[in-house]
Amino acid sequence: MKKVAVLGAGSWGTALALVLAKKGHQVHLWGREQKKTEQITLLKENVNYLPGVLLPESVKATADLEKALFGKKYIVLAIPSGQIREICQKIKDQITKNKVIINAAKGIELQTLKRMSEIIEDEFVEKKPSVAIISGPSHAEEVGKGIPTAIVVGSKKKKIAEEVQDLFMSPEFRVYTNSDLIGIEYGAALKNVIALGAGIAEGIGYGDNAKAALITRGLTEIARLGVAAGANPLTFAGLTGIGDLVVTCTSKHSRNKRAGIQIGKGIPLAHVLQQIGMVVEGVAATQAGCQLGSKYLVSMPICEEIYAVLFRNKKVQEAGYDLMMREKKHEVE
Repeated sequence: MKKVAVLGAGSWGTALALVLAKKGHQVHLWGREQKKTEQITLLKENVNYLPGVLLPESVKATADLEKALFGKKYIVLAIPSGQIREICQKIKDQITKNKVIINAAKGIELQTLKRMSEIIEDEFVEKKPSVAIISGPSHAEEVGKGIPTAIVVGSKKKKIAEEVQDLFMSPEFRVYTNSDLIGIEYGAALKNVIALGAGIAEGIGYGDNAKAALITRGLTEIARLGVAAGANPLTFAGLTGIGDLVVTCTSKHSRNKRAGIQIGKGIPLAHVLQQIGMVVEGVAATQAGCQLGSKYLVSMPICEEIYAVLFRNKKVQEAGYDLMMREKKHEVE
């Protein structure tokens, strides 16, 4: 039995806490709001974010961050990507070299264009804990129900990746290892941009052909950027590349797709985000993707058109037309 802290009592944090508990680990699930953590403790269910999924006694919910972290070697960060630096600063005093920080957030920091693992390393530069990333096609709604799921764990240290693999691996939750942190994290963050585009296309009334084209060319765009940044191109053919991209662009559980559908129907972005009620990571990722394209001198036409729709009030039909009528290209570059 291992002792694990899962920071973030949303749908993903709750699902991961359940996976760990089923393995026999003792888990503290931390959430910011005491009223909600007390409700989880009372009902053994996160009715706000993962209704219908019962949690075993080995999952203890708390709003006390110090209590959640006490005596835990493994610390899972399952909060929105925009809050990763803040939470790292809050827990810095309780981090030591023997801790393993496992990031489950998918995003790029807008101010610095840094990946999540880079932010964690920045904040704990003197503490030097081990850092791992988990990613892949893994909607919390399905993980919570025990539906078979496969993810990937990445770390600069092979031993740590394998340690985290053992921590999570089960008949319902298969875990692969990959040392390519750049590829894992770029694939994880930027697939949300393409999912917004897939949703927008559906909202306009486009069909499966258009969605397939967006997914395929979107993957090319993500891989092109990732390789320019130093990633292994094969990573984008794996779970954190095409796997996560397909599920996020097609699933009913995808917040990014749902947001895109509403935007495609002409609903303003601010209203859409209010209606979704949870963080839509693709919005910030679109901004970051365009900035990264400029940084690495990489063409990002899909990302740029989605940016224009989200932030420059470009008509979605006009964006679609401009994508279709770009200069002629060879498919394989």
